[in-house]
Amino acid sequence: MMAEVNMWMVRAGQGGRQADEFREKAHVGIGWEEIGDLSAFADKASLVQEYRSRFPDWPDGRRLSAASQLIRFRDEMAAGDRVLTYDSSRRIYHVGTITGEYRHDTAVLPPCENVRPVEWQAELDRDRLSLAARNSLGSTLTLFRISDAVREEIEALVSGQAAAPVAVEEQDDGEDEEALLKRYREEAVEIIKDRVSRLDAWEMQSLVAGLLRAMGYKTRESSPGPDRGVDVIASPDGFGFESPRIVVEVKHRPHTTMGAQEVRSFLGGRHGDDKGLYVSTGGFTKEARYEADRAKIPLMLMDLNGLVTALMEHYDHADSETRALVPLTRLFWPA
Repeated sequence: MMAEVNMWMVRAGQGGRQADEFREKAHVGIGWEEIGDLSAFADKASLVQEYRSRFPDWPDGRRLSAASQLIRFRDEMAAGDRVLTYDSSRRIYHVGTITGEYRHDTAVLPPCENVRPVEWQAELDRDRLSLAARNSLGSTLTLFRISDAVREEIEALVSGQAAAPVAVEEQDDGEDEEALLKRYREEAVEIIKDRVSRLDAWEMQSLVAGLLRAMGYKTRESSPGPDRGVDVIASPDGFGFESPRIVVEVKHRPHTTMGAQEVRSFLGGRHGDDKGLYVSTGGFTKEARYEADRAKIPLMLMDLNGLVTALMEHYDHADSETRALVPLTRLFWPA
């Protein structure tokens, strides 16, 4: 009888910021507060005790959740198991296979120095998953086992088959009340990102212009046609005569990552006093971010995460045109 093959979610840090590192180094990593080599702990109880002595102010549920996930990473995951991690800036899941045992790698920056080697094999757009599957993957836990129903849907999509949407019951992976509230908030943010992604290119340009107006600027948008790399001009007077003059390029290509060449092209026509904002809903490569860091003018790269975060932060000051593009409402939340 063949051994059961599990599929695991291992989150790549807040917002999936370590997803590129996971892929480049062919591993997944986990850890909290630089706990060190997990081989030093006999079992979960000894790890909980370590957290209790080091972090006496933590609630019991938080200590237990952290210890449980670390022990699962060390003892329950196995070579041959499938693994998933999420890059929220590009809205894709990386899918791979665990190829070896747990090890403590001091060459990896803490707290993710507890690693397992992985052969990354596929990427899966979040939009291709059923709503039930997306909700199931929304747990705030750094590590959890994916249900068989969702695993089967993912494997079918990765192999090119037409996967029938599966009704999935939510899993109870030991999340306490605080973690559940965090999970619901993060799921709501992902749904907002889904809706923003469904805007067309001109609506996205208008949304970015509306965000800048909500921040106190006046804006001018380019008309359809060649724009010479400028989609929006934002300034105090609306004409670009007064400083700061913010020149904005908007690329709404959810599945296309902007690289260094695109950033260089945008910078090529800028004046010395300009400020640059480059919005890409498909995210940016590391080379593009390096190009922005060394630019001769102040330049901010904004991916979908940054756009939605800024929109929520300034939504109260948004005009009716902007609100109509992405209707949101506030709700009461347990303190």
